[in-house]
Amino acid sequence: MPENTGNREIHLKSRPKGMPTEEHFKLVETPIPQPESGEVLVRNIFMSVDPYMRARMREGKSYVEPFQVGKPLDGGCVGQVVRSENGRFEVGAYVLGAKGWREYYVSDGGDLTRIDPGVAPVQAFLGVVGMTGMTGYTGLLKFGRPAEGDTVFVSAAAGAVGSVVCQVAKIKGCRVIASAGSEEKLEWLQSEAGVDQTIHYKRTEDLAAELERKSPDGIDIYYENVGGDHLEAALANMNDAGRVVMCGLISQYNAEESPCGPGNLFNVITKRLTMKGFIVSDHMDEYDAFLSDMAEWIQAGKIKWKETVFEGIEKAPEAFIGLFHGENFGKMLVRIGPDPAV
Repeated sequence: MPENTGNREIHLKSRPKGMPTEEHFKLVETPIPQPESGEVLVRNIFMSVDPYMRARMREGKSYVEPFQVGKPLDGGCVGQVVRSENGRFEVGAYVLGAKGWREYYVSDGGDLTRIDPGVAPVQAFLGVVGMTGMTGYTGLLKFGRPAEGDTVFVSAAAGAVGSVVCQVAKIKGCRVIASAGSEEKLEWLQSEAGVDQTIHYKRTEDLAAELERKSPDGIDIYYENVGGDHLEAALANMNDAGRVVMCGLISQYNAEESPCGPGNLFNVITKRLTMKGFIVSDHMDEYDAFLSDMAEWIQAGKIKWKETVFEGIEKAPEAFIGLFHGENFGKMLVRIGPDPAV
């Protein structure tokens, strides 16, 4: 059992309009919950913050239930079982769960996945070998359908999803153009992720023209994480029968009014493009194949990753807000507690 008696968690204090601020969150202390028969008590070590969580702060129907005002938020987390009344999970087992934004939680085991620290550090199961990694892998391979020699354009390429897309595309023999917002990120994308060309979008006045210069033979696959001018630039440069993989639109998540659509959407018709949106949770039957491939590529040194880590549960709102200002380099994480194995 843990020595302390308090469990800190982050509640949604109010629903933001526009960009969230720390005023929309509240740090609350509650008793550590106690497991009953068939349950385990998990102490979180790391939690994930992800752009999709912004949509859950709104009321209304979506593919996932909205967060409730006055209640703790949740999301991906990795932790360790510290008390067990469940024969499937012994004390000390590392588990992947969905009850982030808190230090401790109780589970009946149905929402837990045992993880192997021998594959990668435990926090990587929230990133490169977790849902963000699988999002990049599944979106590119299943819907982008890359062939050797294809040119792939990736927006938010230094993020947790985009960086995986870039590297998997290179493994598949593609030419990769990566867009990011700092020299540090662009240098890593070239030297570590191995992309062929980079675009510093914050220093580019005409993104479509710059993309044309970097891809004179056109774009076969655009992996969309941003929206706005990135989508317009991609549509302007797509080859006939190109594929646009719609993963995210982070530039629009905090918009108070719906932005206008791309002015060149007619290119979808004239170029016979395929635009496909997807939610990675619909494809969990492919998780074992994803994990097998990623473990092999990591072992071979073909996949590398970056993490941005905030320390302490109280920093979770700051970390989340930082996503929308490009403060994350790779996966954005919050370290909630120590890992006894480190």
